[in-house]
Amino acid sequence: MSLWKRLAEMVALDGAAALVSVHAVRGSAPRAAGARMIVRPDGAFHGSIGGGRLEWEALAAARQALAAGRGPARFLHQALGPDLGQCCGGHVTLLIETFDRSDADELLALAQAERAGAFEVEARLNDDGRVMRDAIPSPLAGEGREGGRQSQSADPEGEASRFYDAPSSDPLALHARRPPSPTLPRKGGEGASHWLERHGESRTPLLLFGAGHVGRALVLALAPLPFAIRWIDSRREAFPAHVPANATPVHSPDPPAEIRAAQTNSLVLVMTHDHALDLAITAKALGREDLPFVGLIGSATKRARFEKRLRELGIPEARIRALVCPIGVPGITGKEPAVIGASVAAQLLQARSRLARSALHLDQVREAS
Repeated sequence: MSLWKRLAEMVALDGAAALVSVHAVRGSAPRAAGARMIVRPDGAFHGSIGGGRLEWEALAAARQALAAGRGPARFLHQALGPDLGQCCGGHVTLLIETFDRSDADELLALAQAERAGAFEVEARLNDDGRVMRDAIPSPLAGEGREGGRQSQSADPEGEASRFYDAPSSDPLALHARRPPSPTLPRKGGEGASHWLERHGESRTPLLLFGAGHVGRALVLALAPLPFAIRWIDSRREAFPAHVPANATPVHSPDPPAEIRAAQTNSLVLVMTHDHALDLAITAKALGREDLPFVGLIGSATKRARFEKRLRELGIPEARIRALVCPIGVPGITGKEPAVIGASVAAQLLQARSRLARSALHLDQVREAS
């Protein structure tokens, strides 16, 4: 969900809207810190903080806040078991904010930052109890091959917000600020006067080779998912007239050359119209150890033939074993393009989660050292 863009549109249309954020979580909860939903004055909403009684109570509190007019932020503390009868058993703190047309400039500035990808803000309460946000200019979107790994928009353990105490600063004008000093506590808990928020969406880069029937079905399946697709084919006419916003069609007379420029931690899927081209692309991709997922459409027989040729080309045995072929979630056997697309989309989400866990582990190791 394009949070700030949607919020700005709602405020422009309806005059006001509320933002409900999962501010902090202890124990088990339906959604992690950082989950958000937008609420209109009539009770319609976009996004989710986890459903159930918690979300129902949050919607009611958001409508009450909207009815009271633009005012200070509200913190709503909920013990899921004792308060709401939810079996999760954890404790959730919700942050409820209201906006009206006087906030248009701030909302548009955040929406503009959101368009560029994932970003962080330093948030704090000002003197009248409203949340002020300073943009931090260190991008969370993925870096190039020379720059290292791609950060993810939410870690797999569900910690999407980090809290710390810090001295107060000038009122927000959404100007660029340096990241907070690493000597500051990263977590200040629910009572922290300052905290970090992560916004926007960090899309995992995917190189998709082939714009045939399965390629088209896969692009449609991935349209609402957090991937940035570079969709490559040597046939210009193979691409459809309309392409989802997260896919960029690339007409390339030399598709294997795309691998050289691929961003570190890109996922790669090969499904062209030509087996010789499939082999050339696959060999190039397996030759780069910083590409964690290389998938090839085809049967077990095709895999066996490709393994033989890959060995002849000098591809290391470990990388050959890492080749994903056939592609798709095991147990889904349909051959229709839409079925394959759905199955492969689920498999790519699994790969994305593994990449996020690996990145989180590296971060924890660095912090411990």
